[in-house]
Amino acid sequence: MSLSEFSLIDDYIATSATSRADVHVGIGDDCAVVEVPPGKSLAISMDTLVAGRHFNEGVNAVSLGHKALAVNLSDLAAMGAEPAWATLSLTMPEADVRWIRDFMQGFFALADHFGVQLVGGDTTRGPLSITVQIHGFVDPGRMMRRDGAQPGDLIYVTGSLGDAGLALQLQQAGKLDMACHQHLLQRLDRPTPRISEAMQLVSIASSAIDLSDGLIADLGHIVQQSHCGAAIELQRLPCSPAVQAAIARSNRWNLPLSSGDDYELCFTVPAERQQQLQQLTATLDSPLTRIGVIEQQPGIRCVDAEGAVDDIESGYDHFN
Repeated sequence: MSLSEFSLIDDYIATSATSRADVHVGIGDDCAVVEVPPGKSLAISMDTLVAGRHFNEGVNAVSLGHKALAVNLSDLAAMGAEPAWATLSLTMPEADVRWIRDFMQGFFALADHFGVQLVGGDTTRGPLSITVQIHGFVDPGRMMRRDGAQPGDLIYVTGSLGDAGLALQLQQAGKLDMACHQHLLQRLDRPTPRISEAMQLVSIASSAIDLSDGLIADLGHIVQQSHCGAAIELQRLPCSPAVQAAIARSNRWNLPLSSGDDYELCFTVPAERQQQLQQLTATLDSPLTRIGVIEQQPGIRCVDAEGAVDDIESGYDHFN
C-alpha cells in the first residue's frame, strides 16, 4: 500500500508523543517556530544516513529509526547540550506503509525518551536516505568542545569500544549469528547516546568528542584542535569479551581503535578534577575508563608493554 505525501506526514510522521511548551509552531506550517530559553545557546547538528553506505537496505526499520536519531543525539552529548527539537528529511523509493510505521516507531521511542519533539522536515521520492537535524540547549560558559585539552589531562571513554565494528565485520563476512551476537548487533543498530553522562561531565571535562569514526580518528580531532598530542595505553582500552577474543585472534587492535559506530564519548579531564570524576562514576549508567594522557608532542601514540604500535588505520572517512 502506498500513501500520498500529505497522508504519510499526517498519519505517521506528525504523531510524536512528545509535545514541548517551547514549540510555538510545529509540523504543519511552512516553518517551525521555537523558543530558546534565556541564557542558553542553541546547539545544532545534522547527520545523513545513506542506504548502501551507512546501512543495508534490508536493515530492521525500527532499529534504523532509532539509529538515525541516536547518532545526532550523540553529537549533542559531545557538546554537553540538552536535547530539544529535531527535523527529519526522508527520501524513499516509495511510501511503504509498514516501513514508515516501523521507522517512525524507532525514531519516536528514542525521541520521547529524551524529550525531543519532531518539529518539521521533508519527504521526497528517490534513493533511500535519511537526514536528521537535532537542536539542543547549552550553557555558553560550560559547553564541552574539542579544543580544550591540555598536556597532562587524562583521556577517558565511556562504555566499550569495537563492538559495532565487530558486528559489521561479521555481518559482511556472513558470520553474524543473531543468537550468539545479539549484543554486538544491538551496539551496531541501536547505539545509546550518552546524554545523561554528558550532562554531568560538562563541568569536569576539558574537551570531548563522540566516537563515530573510530577512536584514533576522533581523538585526532581533539589533539589537532587543542594543538597537542596523546598517548593511548592499549591494555586499558575497554572491550567486550567478543572484541577481546577478536584482538587475540588477529593480534591487532584495529577494532577498538579504528572501527566506527561506537557512539561513545571520548573526553579529557585535568588531573586536579580526578576526584570529582571518581565521585561521579557511581551515579552513571555507563562505565568510564581512563585510556591515556594528553601530551605536548603532536600526534597519537599507541603504547603497549613492548613500545609503540604504528600499524593502526586512521578510522572511517567518507571519501577515502
